[in-house]
Amino acid sequence: MRIHLLSALLVCALTAACGQSPSANEGEEAHGAEAAEFERGPHRGRMLRDGDFAIEMTIFEDGVEPEFHIYAYRGNKPVAPGEVQLSVELARLGGRVDRFAFAPQEDYLRGTGVVAEPHSFDVKIKAVEGGRTHSWTYASYEGRTTIAAEAARQGGVKSEKAGPGTVSELVDMSGRVEITPEGKADVRAWLPGRIVEMRGQLGQSVRKGQPLVRVESSHSLQVYSIPAPISGIVVEKNANVGDVTGDRALFVIADPTKLHAEFFVYPRDAERIRVGQRVDLRSLSGEARLSATVEAMLPTADLASQTLMAHVHLPASAATLFRPGMGVEGSFAISETQVPLAVRTKAIQRFRDFDVVYAKVRNTYEVRMIRIGRRTPEWTEILSGLEPGTEYVTDGAFLIRADIDKAGASHDH
Repeated sequence: MRIHLLSALLVCALTAACGQSPSANEGEEAHGAEAAEFERGPHRGRMLRDGDFAIEMTIFEDGVEPEFHIYAYRGNKPVAPGEVQLSVELARLGGRVDRFAFAPQEDYLRGTGVVAEPHSFDVKIKAVEGGRTHSWTYASYEGRTTIAAEAARQGGVKSEKAGPGTVSELVDMSGRVEITPEGKADVRAWLPGRIVEMRGQLGQSVRKGQPLVRVESSHSLQVYSIPAPISGIVVEKNANVGDVTGDRALFVIADPTKLHAEFFVYPRDAERIRVGQRVDLRSLSGEARLSATVEAMLPTADLASQTLMAHVHLPASAATLFRPGMGVEGSFAISETQVPLAVRTKAIQRFRDFDVVYAKVRNTYEVRMIRIGRRTPEWTEILSGLEPGTEYVTDGAFLIRADIDKAGASHDH
């Protein structure tokens, strides 16, 4: 219930902020209304008129990369495309301007170059025919919204700049946290005898050299003390005052800061796991996470399962996140590749039939259709569709998407 209420508050915050200042949402809504109201020509394009001369703007993308096809009319009758000189400028969010020249083809003027996605821009057109010059401008936005900075902050929206990254091939395995061999020690009697005093208690923290047991020797009848061999916590107590010592450990001490994770490596992965590889470790709940490295691959296989044991070193700070005996999951980076451009995988959303991220320019957000390469849970390689250095949304992208969907994602031309 608390989660649902928080989501509702976030959406309300975004809605309120968008209503406080002019936004691209208003432009989207206006464009949506305009899309229903502007005059359409015989080819279902946007009609632009100046006196008795008119042009019909279309973007043709049937089996080809999107390109402009523009038809000319005079007195509502087609004009031969060779009689018209035309140029188009598309001003995009972020300052980029795409310019198109045109050449006659059949009964239309064909633009030189691809009209790249998203088809979201301010359009400027200049046409010359019969000694007359005609100009038009209009806005055509899609996948764009503006959200006040405070509302975005309250909604958990975060961003960073796209740049080079490391994409890894990962192998996932299950394991458990254990205390390392050097992190555990037994407290044993040195000589047979009777225990006259025990100073340690279960769960007690002790320091190395601290006296824990006093024993009266059966041979000399002298009493000697047995100190703690390491610093740590008493995890086992196996004797009481008055008992006679034997081979058993009187106390077992464990240092909870000396941990490693043990993973069972199946034969199909054994040849790919190497000492020094990075491992992203997480608890079964997913709440505790850290990055560590493979410290050892034991050379012997289990007879029944044929699995090998990989030990992953955990730093002392891991004791605050993981406890001995806990189950863990690990993603082993069996290979790592530097790529020129990568984004965080969690930033990627769907828009129409595209994978997208949301570019941020001041308080305005807009889709960037991307082609992706190698992908891991953390990073995804970008092959095209995003310029290096572009600021993009890493957290809260679903809120941006919801705000755009609320206004309607127009794709009219």
